[in-house]
Amino acid sequence: MNTRDTGLLILRLGIGIMFMLHGYPKLTGGAESWTGLGQAMGTFGITFAPAFWGFMAALAEFGGGICLILGVGFKIACILMGITMLVAAAMHLNKGDGIPGAAHAIELMVVFLGLLFTGPGRFSLGKAIPYTWLR
Repeated sequence: MNTRDTGLLILRLGIGIMFMLHGYPKLTGGAESWTGLGQAMGTFGITFAPAFWGFMAALAEFGGGICLILGVGFKIACILMGITMLVAAAMHLNKGDGIPGAAHAIELMVVFLGLLFTGPGRFSLGKAIPYTWLR
């Protein structure tokens, strides 16, 4: 038994489930919720269409969680979730929360970067799909 693949499965399931639970209320929160969430893009000087950016962040969290669990669309999910965590970390730092306020987002960004390079492991549905961009 390959313990690396088992470890990746545990990591994918744990982080994926938590991101689904974390992203679902944001995704179903509607335009007002998305607008508030999307205003974090103002940290980078992007102030147009905050509802769109908020919806995309919520979708990245919830949909990315599903992709992590299944191991499908894995690389794309890791990139989008990592970017979402980058924006969250920058927003916390910009608000003056310091490292304690941004730590969780930074830690998860590092997790997604590591997963991007390791891949989903052997126990994933992505291995059964012939299109490499879906893995």
